[in-house]
Amino acid sequence: MTEQRASAETRARSFSSAAGRYGTYRPSYPPALFDAVEEITGRPLRGARVADVGAGTGLATERLRERGAEVIGVEPGEGMAAEFRRRLPDVPVVRGDGNRLPFAAHCLDFLTYAQSFHWTDPARSVPEAARVLRPGGALALFWNEPDVSVPWIAEQDARLKSRFGEGWYVADHTVPPARLGLGFTSRVLHWVRRVPLDVHLAKLSTHSLFLTVGPAGEEFLAAERALLAARFPSGEIDEHYAVTLLLGVRDDPA
Repeated sequence: MTEQRASAETRARSFSSAAGRYGTYRPSYPPALFDAVEEITGRPLRGARVADVGAGTGLATERLRERGAEVIGVEPGEGMAAEFRRRLPDVPVVRGDGNRLPFAAHCLDFLTYAQSFHWTDPARSVPEAARVLRPGGALALFWNEPDVSVPWIAEQDARLKSRFGEGWYVADHTVPPARLGLGFTSRVLHWVRRVPLDVHLAKLSTHSLFLTVGPAGEEFLAAERALLAARFPSGEIDEHYAVTLLLGVRDDPA
């Protein structure tokens, strides 16, 4: 029997209540992802003007800065923006969202959404992307998902869907329409991180479902702890991820 889930708006607002845990336990992104961004666009991130929208606590923002980008975070949530400032005090962050970007026209080389585009309205956020990107600029959408080709992850995913329904992990990752001069290329990359069992369960607890579903989430995590402790007696777990990249280059003149 599946649990009744909160609305998408409630789930989107829930992250600020767990900003510290989010920044500590959520996975970041592999270097190969940013290699792919540069390969597909044919332009380096170093020196590029980048806005990371829905930046959260700055997991992707930090990776972009490490690649030499001149990056600014855009984050609607007060708690998440505060955690961003605490973790990345030398990186600017502004309050805003992808439906109404706080930037002038044609001012950015890259616009990135890490695990966040699904919280926007594509009918508004895609035209906004086209507005703020320079000709040749790119909109990069990417997100980690559990790699269900790995048996234990597929089994966990099945348990989650049985209890909470198909949308437990995230809202719809709809491919934006190929319009306004943005044609999309897709790529999927696989990567792994090894973490203690407690970290894996804490990571699960930062998903919007668990932040909004109440005692049912705590019960599920307690049962999951027992199952995984028996399966991984060392206490260490290899989390396998498939990170999907959708990249659209603006090829029309300004």
